[in-house]
Amino acid sequence: MIRKILDWAGYAGVAVLAAGVVLPYARPDLAHYRGFLYAGALLVLASLLARIEDYRAFFGARTTRYGLNAAVMILLVLGVTTIVQALSYQHSWRWDLTETKRFSLSPQTVQLLSGLKTDVSAVAFFRTDQPGKRLAEDLLKQYARYANGRFTWRVLDPDRDPALAKRYAIETYGTTVLEAGAKSEKVLDADEEKLTNALVKVTRAGKRVVYAVQGHGEPEVANTDRGGFSEAKTALERTNYEVKPLVLVREGKVPADAAVVIVAGPRTDLLKPELDALDAYVAQGGKVLVMVNPFQGEALRKHLEKYGFALGNDLVVEANPIGRLLGFEPYVLVVQHYERHPITRDLGGIMTVFPMTRSVGRTKVPPKDFTYDALAQTSAQSWGETNRAELDRGVVKPDPEDPKGPLTVAAVATKDKARLVVFGTATLAANQGLNLQGNRDLFLNTVSWLAEEEDQISIRPKETRQTPVFLNANQAQAVFLLPVVVLPGLVLVGGVVAVVRRRAAK
Repeated sequence: MIRKILDWAGYAGVAVLAAGVVLPYARPDLAHYRGFLYAGALLVLASLLARIEDYRAFFGARTTRYGLNAAVMILLVLGVTTIVQALSYQHSWRWDLTETKRFSLSPQTVQLLSGLKTDVSAVAFFRTDQPGKRLAEDLLKQYARYANGRFTWRVLDPDRDPALAKRYAIETYGTTVLEAGAKSEKVLDADEEKLTNALVKVTRAGKRVVYAVQGHGEPEVANTDRGGFSEAKTALERTNYEVKPLVLVREGKVPADAAVVIVAGPRTDLLKPELDALDAYVAQGGKVLVMVNPFQGEALRKHLEKYGFALGNDLVVEANPIGRLLGFEPYVLVVQHYERHPITRDLGGIMTVFPMTRSVGRTKVPPKDFTYDALAQTSAQSWGETNRAELDRGVVKPDPEDPKGPLTVAAVATKDKARLVVFGTATLAANQGLNLQGNRDLFLNTVSWLAEEEDQISIRPKETRQTPVFLNANQAQAVFLLPVVVLPGLVLVGGVVAVVRRRAAK
């Protein structure tokens, strides 16, 4: 009789426990709900103790022990999973295994975000079920992670919040608006390159002007041909520079608003008044990037000696096999060695390509006021070919009088605020060369350093590219047979063998 009463007490205890769990939500004003929990627990415990002998026999059974072992293992797995989830929530960590690190922010973006001095807010307008929404949310979340509280974001459905969509003049789904103070920028595609460029624009005070000297056969900044500079112009404009042509022979001087002046591959000599105008600009703390192709710009070559540059009258040839492996000719140099400098500080492990370049050495008698520093050097297997007649005949071999590698192909000279950078080729920044390996970063880093915007010197976001796997007929057949035929067949054979052995044992 007592055992039956205790059995009913157990049922009542379960009901009282359930009431103790539900009451805090149903009656928040009730303060003594914990009494139900204590009372229910005591009733259930008393009911269990009344049948302790039955439980001993139950737990002694083999099937019960196996069941308990399985239950313990399940609880352990659930416990470990819960701990891992809790740690991952508090300490986020990502490992990007893609070739182009497409799911990780570039060093330039991280550097820009960590150095924000003003608050930036982002509003992304996506439909609830729109493809790309999750990718945009993940990207914005990463931006906020590195911004030390300076970057906030939210995703809204323009159909559910039409007033805000109208305020921002949103015309297409997937538009993201960045705001910083009174400035705002729209990004139609939420990818890192566009978002970072918009971030630069809303956090920079005005645009810096870059002038490109014209009039001597230099590549035109609007020319879209292989030898043009339209790609360089677009890249500079994306990073908040304004690019303008400059005809020095007509202007007579460098404009006062010039942040940087670029002299890129003149095919004929600059006139003395033009060289004097550049000297006057440098004397006032000006910044100049000079790119002189091999066997051209003789007047400019002599003019640069006053700043410590000794441009070789040569064409650098590379015998290192790395370029051959990449499909380049010996005249197209793959550069992997950089001297320590702000321009090249993030280029470690990144190749740059110098097509048809001359050497850029140091004068034997350095100028008194200017400091010379090498930027990039070729390998020890290179040399500067000085025999143009042999080059014209297609003969490429080092002669005793040719300078031997490693040779400098890019260098810097500074004096107070004045800064000059010289490259031995203009093709590196032309349309045909700008997007080769790390050329784009080297060119933009050079302009940023000259413009005294060192916070923009880094590795920039790369465009996402597809990396398909191409298989021949045999490889495709193997990929099909292995998971579809071979592995299932092995499992089937193993099962048949196990069954036969078990029956034979009986």
